[in-house]
Amino acid sequence: MSLAQVAEVVGGTVHGEPGAGEVVVDGPVVIDGREAVAGSLFAAFVGERVDGHDHVDQAAAAGAVAVLGSRPTPLPTVVVEDVRSALQLLASYVVGRVRAEGDLTVVALTGSQGKTSTKDLLAAVLGGAAATVATRGSFNNELGMPLTALRVEPGTRFLVLEMGARGRGHIAELCALVRPDVSVVLNVGQAHLGEFGSREAIAEAKGELVEALAADGTAVLNAGDERVAAMAARTSARVVSFGDVPGADVRVEDLVLDRLGRPTFRLVTADAAAEVTLRLVGAHQALNAAAAAATALAAGLDLADVATSLAQVETLSQWRMELRELDRGVVVLNDSYNANPDSVVAALEALVSIAADDSSTRTIAVLGEMRELGDAHEAEHRGVGARAAELGVDRVVVVGEAARGIHEGAGERSVLLADNAAAVAWLAEHVAEGDVVLIKASRGARLDEVAATLQ
Repeated sequence: MSLAQVAEVVGGTVHGEPGAGEVVVDGPVVIDGREAVAGSLFAAFVGERVDGHDHVDQAAAAGAVAVLGSRPTPLPTVVVEDVRSALQLLASYVVGRVRAEGDLTVVALTGSQGKTSTKDLLAAVLGGAAATVATRGSFNNELGMPLTALRVEPGTRFLVLEMGARGRGHIAELCALVRPDVSVVLNVGQAHLGEFGSREAIAEAKGELVEALAADGTAVLNAGDERVAAMAARTSARVVSFGDVPGADVRVEDLVLDRLGRPTFRLVTADAAAEVTLRLVGAHQALNAAAAAATALAAGLDLADVATSLAQVETLSQWRMELRELDRGVVVLNDSYNANPDSVVAALEALVSIAADDSSTRTIAVLGEMRELGDAHEAEHRGVGARAAELGVDRVVVVGEAARGIHEGAGERSVLLADNAAAVAWLAEHVAEGDVVLIKASRGARLDEVAATLQ
């Protein structure tokens, strides 16, 4: 698009030398000048500590040809009052144009846990069939979603958008910008419970994704989560279910785990079945794979091809169930990107599954604070600790006073440490050959630093 076209779409004004409006943007939109490439449009945001307009020279050196900002800059600039709103308008326009000119299918997914892992699996499956653009990491909010959408090109066949919500109306607003053709709801758990107040409120917000569908769309719903299954009543679109329960349209059956906790199972539909062996750790990944499979089938792919693609996925986004076998005979399961009670329990179950076939294998869970739980903070931390004890985790290493509830719930098998440095020191002294170490907490706890040092 020319800069004049961008300005028209977003309601801005072009500033710069004569002819600035003719400058062509044919690269991605970036908000970090270091990530610009030839033809990029640099969106300059003013934050509490950093003003993007001060980094235009950096973006230009990397290849940016123009700026979308709130004041003129040395580069040709489209000046608007609200850069975020302008990005959203631009994303909506670009997706609409590609839809009109091509065969673009938009898939949106949400859930309290498993969003990013399922999105990664789905992106791999769809990407094996046709040109696919997907959310990077968990860049799933009102800024990340339009930046992802702006990566589509005329030949893009699938756009996979992960959508998060911290309140009612958030997902509806995102869907108003880019309407999904397929909406996937994974579960209604306890993530962000402190902001929503109840699971019912979380379900109400997640269900906005289903309500956004047109009648010719498809809702992909978890048959094993009653709050998600009930969302079928909130849409006139076709409904496809997935899960490990009888009656699910795409079912997980005959699940077994290998010595490193990697699942093998059958995916079963009404008229076909396929065996899948994942390279990912944890029984819960089988359900994520079923969600990805159901979505891919709804998008027109064949089950056999889907199963083949799932089996080839080796890694997910960074710090999500990353399995490392160290030279000194220690296995590290780094799941430090984020945490809520349900995802921590799933990770603990994966941890003990790795040691299930060898009584000499010792399990160590390094756990930090789970944030955004509101009034349930103390009870949920105690519950996680108690579950670790029930599962038989050998040592629970709790990092930080905010996570004390886990220590108290786990009892005598637990040790409470002040900070990450203390955790590193404890691990250096106590971890031995044959141990399996899980590292997990909310992102703010930065336990990835502990994982990096251990590895």
